[in-house]
Amino acid sequence: MTTGFSSNSCRFADYFVICGLDTESGLEPDELSALCQYIEATKFRDGARGLASADEGENFEQSPLRRTFKSKVLAHYPENVEWSPFDQDAVGMLCMPKGLAFRTQADTREPQFHSFIITREDGSRTYGFALTFYEEVTSKQICSAMQTLYHMHNAEQYDILHTPTTPRCPEDQRHLHPHPLNPHPQHTLLPTPSISRLQRFNSYDISRDTLYVSKCICLIAPMAFPQACRKVLQQLHQAVSSPQPPPLPLESYVYNILYEVPLPPAGRSLKFSGVYGPVVCQRPSTAELPLFDFPISQVFELLGVENVLQLFTCALLEIQILLYSQHYQRLMTVAESITALMFPFQWQHVYVPILPASLLHFLDAPVPYLMGLHSNGEGDRTKLELPQEANLCFVDIDNHFIELPEDLPLFPNKLEFIQEISEVLLAFGMSPEGNPLHSQGQAKHWGFRSTDMVTDRRNGNLASSPLNSYLLRENETIARLQALVKRTGVSLEKLDVREDASSNKDLKVQCDEEELKMHQLNIQVREVFANRFTQMFADYEVFVIQPSQDKESWFSNRDQMQNFDKASFLSDQPEPYLPFLSRFLETQMFASFIDSKILCHDDEDKEHTLRVFDSRVDKIRMLNVRTPTLRTSMYQTCTNIDEAEKAIEMRVVKIDHTALHPHLLDMKIGQGRYEHGFFPRLQSDVLSTGPVSNKWAKRSAPAQWRRKDRQKQHAEHLYLDNDQREKYIQEARNLGTTIRQPKLSNLSPSVIAQTNWKFVEGLLKECRNKTKRMLVEKMGREAVELGHGEVSITGVEENTLIASLCDLLERIWSHGLQVKQGKSALWSHLLHYQESKEKTDAAPAGLGPPGLIHDIERRKSDAGAALAPLKVSLIRDMRHIQNIGEIKTDVGKARAWVRLSMEKKLLSRHLKKLLSDHELTKKLYKRYAFLRCDDEKEQFLYHLLSFNAVDYFCFTNVFTTIMIPYHVLVIPSKKLGGSMFTANPWVCVSGELAETGVLQVPKHTQEITFECQNLGKLTTVQMGHDNSGLYAKWLVEYVMVRNEITGHAYKFPCGRWLGKGVDDGSLERVLVGELVTPNSENEDRMCRTPPMQQSPGMMRRFVTISPNSKPKLNTGQIQEGVGESINGIVKHFHKPEKERGSLTLLLCGEYGLVWALEQVFQHGFKSPRLFKNVFIWDFLEKSQVYFESAEQREVTPDENWQTRVHHFCRFMRAINSTSRNIGKDGKFQMLVCLGARDHLLHHWIALLADCPITVQMYEDTALIKDRSLVNSLIRVLQTLQEFNITLEASLVKGIGI
Repeated sequence: MTTGFSSNSCRFADYFVICGLDTESGLEPDELSALCQYIEATKFRDGARGLASADEGENFEQSPLRRTFKSKVLAHYPENVEWSPFDQDAVGMLCMPKGLAFRTQADTREPQFHSFIITREDGSRTYGFALTFYEEVTSKQICSAMQTLYHMHNAEQYDILHTPTTPRCPEDQRHLHPHPLNPHPQHTLLPTPSISRLQRFNSYDISRDTLYVSKCICLIAPMAFPQACRKVLQQLHQAVSSPQPPPLPLESYVYNILYEVPLPPAGRSLKFSGVYGPVVCQRPSTAELPLFDFPISQVFELLGVENVLQLFTCALLEIQILLYSQHYQRLMTVAESITALMFPFQWQHVYVPILPASLLHFLDAPVPYLMGLHSNGEGDRTKLELPQEANLCFVDIDNHFIELPEDLPLFPNKLEFIQEISEVLLAFGMSPEGNPLHSQGQAKHWGFRSTDMVTDRRNGNLASSPLNSYLLRENETIARLQALVKRTGVSLEKLDVREDASSNKDLKVQCDEEELKMHQLNIQVREVFANRFTQMFADYEVFVIQPSQDKESWFSNRDQMQNFDKASFLSDQPEPYLPFLSRFLETQMFASFIDSKILCHDDEDKEHTLRVFDSRVDKIRMLNVRTPTLRTSMYQTCTNIDEAEKAIEMRVVKIDHTALHPHLLDMKIGQGRYEHGFFPRLQSDVLSTGPVSNKWAKRSAPAQWRRKDRQKQHAEHLYLDNDQREKYIQEARNLGTTIRQPKLSNLSPSVIAQTNWKFVEGLLKECRNKTKRMLVEKMGREAVELGHGEVSITGVEENTLIASLCDLLERIWSHGLQVKQGKSALWSHLLHYQESKEKTDAAPAGLGPPGLIHDIERRKSDAGAALAPLKVSLIRDMRHIQNIGEIKTDVGKARAWVRLSMEKKLLSRHLKKLLSDHELTKKLYKRYAFLRCDDEKEQFLYHLLSFNAVDYFCFTNVFTTIMIPYHVLVIPSKKLGGSMFTANPWVCVSGELAETGVLQVPKHTQEITFECQNLGKLTTVQMGHDNSGLYAKWLVEYVMVRNEITGHAYKFPCGRWLGKGVDDGSLERVLVGELVTPNSENEDRMCRTPPMQQSPGMMRRFVTISPNSKPKLNTGQIQEGVGESINGIVKHFHKPEKERGSLTLLLCGEYGLVWALEQVFQHGFKSPRLFKNVFIWDFLEKSQVYFESAEQREVTPDENWQTRVHHFCRFMRAINSTSRNIGKDGKFQMLVCLGARDHLLHHWIALLADCPITVQMYEDTALIKDRSLVNSLIRVLQTLQEFNITLEASLVKGIGI
């Protein structure tokens, strides 16, 4: 497989840059970063620093040596390269993110190395490697300027110190802003100020002190080889700082690295010469994991395995991540490591591992980001004011500490995964806990590896298990791990014996030992991580939905298209994986990964990452054919570590390429001399162009080909394929990713405004796509076209979508906040609103507990109006949430409030109300905030309005243990008013989660409000009375029950008498209910959204034709009715368990199975006299008597007949002997339900069709006498045999079978 370019297409480095103090322009304060420091300072001034006058724009309480001044790019060579234009602003900002720093001889001045990354508009990246060191300031002007600043500063400090308000000493300031490169200024604090001490600490005396200023040399390179670049820069710096001049002029070395050193070809290693020693770098082949050259070990030492895994989970779920450290290189190492470990996925959003001080406002970005923030080394997290923390992962690298967003799901198989990573680390002598202190002096214990442990074991120096000796007992994860180790019998002994290639002394390694160890550990850890995804997504290709239309139209409809069958994929996964996977499948990185899969059909086409991943997946599938462990949650460890390690060792043992050595250049006499201790500006004429006839420079090749090559090579190692395809994907899917990186230029207000405008557009687009996605999922594909739906959505997935909507709302609400209060921006806005409203209308006294309204005012006569509508009130909904004791945090409350508003279909209305208080919005938000862009805000509310088209139960189903008030209202028949009714009625309400028990209803009002634990969706109401008094007959039209928090009202139709001697003599009935849409014009229209029940079928159509209560149906219609009711039950069981509606409704509800069989038995039923009703139950009882006597006479056609008769009579007796007064129709309902449960209905129909009693009681035309119709009925009922039907308790109360 060719890699698409040969070794001669690209140079190792594009530019060599020098940054520092421009003596021409003198000392310019770095306004932006100074402003940031000034704001910081004033923010904490009152509490933390007693400083009085900090009104000046420049932070004068900072001593001048601690202030930041502007750095400039002093020179870069060559001037420009066609394929990678030089970005002066970005390079200047990132080489010295905090500007220039000054020192005196008293301070430490160690050189510091860091790398950085520049992401261009098109997503391609360039890496920078910078070495910062200090040089003496020779310019007299600069020195005297510094002296003047000090005089001003001291005078001011003196004034402050002698104002009585502040008994604080100025060293505090010195303490509060130590410079990043000098975190521990050496001085002690004395209690009282004195001028002499002021001078001593805060002084620069031109006559006595030497002034130093920072300078930086930097390489800009197309690929990240930090180890090699660090060596090159350190050797260049050494050349000017060592007493002996280097063998050749500096120009020769810089020229060599710019023009004569190529990038190593894929799968090869390269050796070239620095000033004092050789430098080796190597690059993986196209079949290996992509290039990665940062030390992962450092990340584990700084954070520990547990934290790294949590951070990794946050990154995969595209949660905002903020890294915090006083070392630039640490920020970069952690960011690059986490994104490299994601293979084969790629971070798709804002990625700024080092955020320059002047771009702090970027933390306001309402999009997922991964950013690194430089700390001052004061280490105080509490002082950091972040605009948004509702969904933020904050990583304090230096303090081994990580703050996670709420409800972060566990990474699948987390414990076993930690165990596997820990084993790799232990084999290298590293503690899985991390050891932040060691990461500075890493070399100290790099050399310690498993082979040394074996010898130590023999000498008895080590505990019996390497884990024990390393772990701090407090860490619970590790404790669990050890338990797991014992349980699974994994022996850690195997670590010790691992043959260690690098310790075989006969291997002649060309790079130093430490570097090889770094590569070995890197590849082992990366293989372990990559293996998790190859296992988890081993069969992902099966679920990719290939587009049916051509590419062009696929691109134009990209947002609407589903590219992956998520529901099917999730249904195959082990239960514990679901919380993580269902959220991960919703991310941009997963969508982009699947897009690139769809776009490349053949292998040639595939981008590097995908090719490597697919080949690994194929390998696993091959293995799994023999040992089918796919789809089990059995943990499979990584098997290809050795192979990957061998590849690296091969490259460093035998170097493939050696570059030209540096040589003398054609320079004029006198050029190339320099002053000892100063890094000079170099001769630009010799560095401006490369060699003309260099064998690999191909100067003749047109620039665009070079650019193409370069992008290809990016595609291979930075996962970015920048030909048309990537552009397409970017355009098509540009959901929240309008900005990959802020423009690193000197920021004018207009640039900031433009950036924010992009954010506002991005948020709106994301909102549109999210609402659409949620509706489509909720209603199913057909539903969207037909206006109603069958297809539904799993609980896990619905929760995921709603959680991501909550995150989006939090991001919108935290965009452009003036001052942040609490972790949830949305909740704090709601609280402000609540406070202002409660001030304006001090609540009228005499309301019951919040949210419980006893509608005494309503006159009883208009009971027909059913329940008085609940008042729509944003504040009341907030109070409901505030009354839930289980929710402790602001973020939790905001989420619960969003869920409740979604369930009540009031989200858009409530937010509109909240934002209609313009004064409040103005007070809380800056002008550019999303919530103050009127058009966008309107569109946003409009998108949210579309949620009202479907029913969510996202509040009821999540908060299952809270107490909820319910209101029950019994509506007696208008014709025969219940005013004479003397008995005492009762009800018992059941839902999917619980039931209430018997509740007495006052007979005069016939309504009751009670509070009980969440019942879930309501299913049945049992009601009855005690038959007391003179007139104990009650005709009930229907019963209404409403959840007073969510406002969901259920209607339980009855239309029957309860009383002895009327109707079927029943004193209690079980009513089955349905959710009523809160529709004022038409109170009775039932809600028809899934998953409540099947779509309205034929039955509904022909039953509604005749308005009288008992329509006569013909045999065809009856058969259809039975078919539809059975069909409903079959469909019910074919849905995943979490999506099923109410089975009770399908059995006993309108047009359910009981109703359908009632029609069968009523067809052709002889009614003897006009006024006497004969019930189906009478027929069944007579049949029972016949069967029992037949049994006694032993007239038994066969064995089969006997068991059927036995079952039938047993059920009849049990139902008849129940103590409940359920009446004849109630008994019939119970018999049908029990028959369905025990799969006996079809047997009973066959029995009854042949029973002589049928001949007596039915006309000849009756359906039950028609042999062929009965047979088809039996066949239909037999389909229920494969289902395990469980009945709700209320249906079979009092029956012991």
